[in-house]
Amino acid sequence: MNKEEFKAKANQTIDEISAKINELKAKKESVKEDVMSKYDEAIKDLESRQADLKAKYNEIENAAEDKWEETKEAFSAASYSFKEGFDQLKSLFS
Repeated sequence: MNKEEFKAKANQTIDEISAKINELKAKKESVKEDVMSKYDEAIKDLESRQADLKAKYNEIENAAEDKWEETKEAFSAASYSFKEGFDQLKSLFS
């Protein structure tokens, strides 16, 4: 995958993450009282991870060719971190 294709996919990932966070915020009212604070904490954590992901995307935008692979891997790791956080939040409902 070349740099432009990766940037397009990365941008799509960020959009999907934003949509998931907004969906979680909308569902907040249906959360039981006993897990509300954990839910709020998890959403804040996801928003932090989202900010990190956006920062990594900006690094991709500005990466020199010799740093391309490094920034690509950093973005992929941040994306995986978000997915882990999302899975942890989903586990509150299990």
